[in-house]
Amino acid sequence: MLLKYLISLAYACCLLRGEPEYRVFRLEGNAQGTRYHITYFSTDSLVSMAEISGVFNSLDSSLSLYKPYSLINKFNQSQKGIAVDAHLKNVVGKSVEVYKSTRGEFDVTVKPLVQAWGFGASKPATPVNAASIQKALACVGSLRFSLKGDSLVKSIPCLEIDLNGIAQGYSVDFICGLLEQKGIDNYMVEIGGELRVKGLNKNTNQNFRIGIESPSDNFGTPLKKIVLLKSGALTTSGNYRKYRYEGGKKISHLINPKTGYPIKNEMISVTVFAKDAITADGFDNAFMGMGLTQTLRFLKNRKDMGAYLIYQKPDGSIADMVAGTFPQILKLESNEQTSFY
Repeated sequence: MLLKYLISLAYACCLLRGEPEYRVFRLEGNAQGTRYHITYFSTDSLVSMAEISGVFNSLDSSLSLYKPYSLINKFNQSQKGIAVDAHLKNVVGKSVEVYKSTRGEFDVTVKPLVQAWGFGASKPATPVNAASIQKALACVGSLRFSLKGDSLVKSIPCLEIDLNGIAQGYSVDFICGLLEQKGIDNYMVEIGGELRVKGLNKNTNQNFRIGIESPSDNFGTPLKKIVLLKSGALTTSGNYRKYRYEGGKKISHLINPKTGYPIKNEMISVTVFAKDAITADGFDNAFMGMGLTQTLRFLKNRKDMGAYLIYQKPDGSIADMVAGTFPQILKLESNEQTSFY
């Protein structure tokens, strides 16, 4: 939830030789428990607020844990599984891909653990303890469900899925697909900080300028960075905004699906750059769990993904590093220093 676009809001047009006269259109509102912003350039208004509202309603009816009637809730309440729609099928399919690629660091069956630690859609019935964690772990594991045609089936009744770590990225991609279907080639779509762009900011006829904010003033000197993006997605995961206190200790909402306990390592935040938002959104959570060394190793020779990492050194100081393809989009000011891997 860290990304903040730095696009000019002036209602100016850019008239270039041989090009149409573009206008800027902006749609924004509340959805999925957060704010969304859609900016596109066209000769005329091609997308309505009603269409966008309809898209969010369709997505929520499939993927939202906060809608009692959603397909994901029906699956979680089922004994063996249910028939699913394209949304749930696509997101679950991608989640399994990320699960396998990260050797289980990202696992959407973590819902019982999220619930046990008090970060679920409802409050836990009892305080979290070793026994409740072990009970929840017995219901966790992406190898315990599978897609069979248009059905999502599970091998144990207690298995439940939580797609909050990847569904917002999918939502961004789905709206981008709607814009492209209407012939819109220059746009930016952002939902709760998860973001994807294509083309140019026609106000300036340059790449979109995106700011990555520092996590918090509590971490000292801001580490804000700027990226220049023409095509692709940026998503961020961090352990410092969504948390609660348990026994006087700060507990992160990011839960290790292997141990059952909140992730605790040197990572503060991860911003991932990928071709689409669902990919970036899935891997940003995985990298938070993997930690710095393992993430750098994972990205070392990747040509399709990059990351901007903020982490805490052993001496308590804060540092940042870029890896994979991220240096290609990073804009450094003359006085900035960032480590490259």
